[in-house]
Amino acid sequence: MLLDLERFSPELTVAIDSDGRVLKLGEVLALADMMRSALPARSLLFLLTRNNTGGVAWVLASLLSGNVPLILNANTEESLLATLTGTYLPQFICAPADMAGVTVEPVVAEEFGYRLRATGAPAPEMHPDLSHLLPTSGSTGSPKLVRHMYSNIEAAALNISTFFGLDETERPLMVLPLHYTMGLSMVFSHLKVGATLLITDAKMTDPVFWKFIKEQEATSFTGVPFSFDVLDKMRFYRMKLPRLTLLTQGGGRMPEALNLKFAEYCRDNGKRWIATYGQSEGTARMAWLPPEYAISKMGSIGIAVPNGRLSLRDADGNEIQESPATGEMCYEGRNVTMGYARCRADLALGDERHGFLPTGDIAYRDADGFYFIKGRMGRFLKLYGNRVGLDESEQILRGAVTCECACTGTDERLVIHLTDAAQADTAKETLMNAIHVPATAIAVRVHEELPKNEAGKILYARLGNE
Repeated sequence: MLLDLERFSPELTVAIDSDGRVLKLGEVLALADMMRSALPARSLLFLLTRNNTGGVAWVLASLLSGNVPLILNANTEESLLATLTGTYLPQFICAPADMAGVTVEPVVAEEFGYRLRATGAPAPEMHPDLSHLLPTSGSTGSPKLVRHMYSNIEAAALNISTFFGLDETERPLMVLPLHYTMGLSMVFSHLKVGATLLITDAKMTDPVFWKFIKEQEATSFTGVPFSFDVLDKMRFYRMKLPRLTLLTQGGGRMPEALNLKFAEYCRDNGKRWIATYGQSEGTARMAWLPPEYAISKMGSIGIAVPNGRLSLRDADGNEIQESPATGEMCYEGRNVTMGYARCRADLALGDERHGFLPTGDIAYRDADGFYFIKGRMGRFLKLYGNRVGLDESEQILRGAVTCECACTGTDERLVIHLTDAAQADTAKETLMNAIHVPATAIAVRVHEELPKNEAGKILYARLGNE
């Protein structure tokens, strides 16, 4: 059984949510049995999740029953959901029972606050190793998905539980969504050791959130830079949370001053501060910075996770042996995924990566073997933990404004470049709604004209990222 779950009692508490619902392993296994009997083998389903016990139950039961879910946010933009549905033609759609807009009939089952509906679509051909699918480009409208294998789940669960030192006493607080690779990896790694997940959809500024942490005695918190920015503003350092002994960060580069605050707080209060690095293509985490180096190597993503290997390659693809050095960072390990799907036929493809992943990130490796991310080879940002494609963002803007536009930026802010100041508000609001980031994460710059080369291609370097 996946993750060797047969080791545990059916009475194991898998998850507790902030609405007071408790999910037992036996209930997950019963739901998996129902799915095996009610659905054709290896069915493709879209699973629109919220951060609650129902979401956890349906994700795990889909995997355990041998079906293949595309795990999505229940708040996925209608246009993106329509694009994905039209591209992949799922046989079933599972969504919260109170969710408007999902009108597919008939209802096959209703459990844990979710309804499973049949679409009538024919079964696609799918590779036997394919376990689940995750979106790769946030909400920018791309149908490109990451294809995961069952062995990726096992490898990620082992790697993460090993370097965090997890055991059955852990009670991690999960605010990251289930459709986000780092959130999903929390489920796998903690279930691997028989721990109980504390999952919530409550905002971090909601009193319910803090009541949940304290009453359930959360032992760890995992967040993206924005999460820790919120904690900082709420004076988290003054709170008394003796059971909370591990803080972990992923989802992109964290501002140095904020990083130092939390690293020093953890050092001075007997807690561990662990920065991590990963991509969905590597089943979440591929590097970690051991807590004893949180200050001396601050800003580093650290070293490879257990059972993995990091390396640098030059422009010709040759491995760079010496240190210090700079090049494209590559990762090798069993958690490297199969590749991408861009259409329904791609679900039948086999493993295209064979355990090797060029990350597209330019990294510096110091003399001690620690890695530091310096930039990206491709046109992608990581805003608030979500990967945002700049080219896809431009496509969205071209549907909303009539002037020339371009997008650049850093992991802290996306910059829209326009040739008409009157359309600035429209452009900014359009992208805010599409990629789900606050106004402070998007800036607008107005130009008389956009710089281009002789072929008419935009010269992004001249536009800059600020």
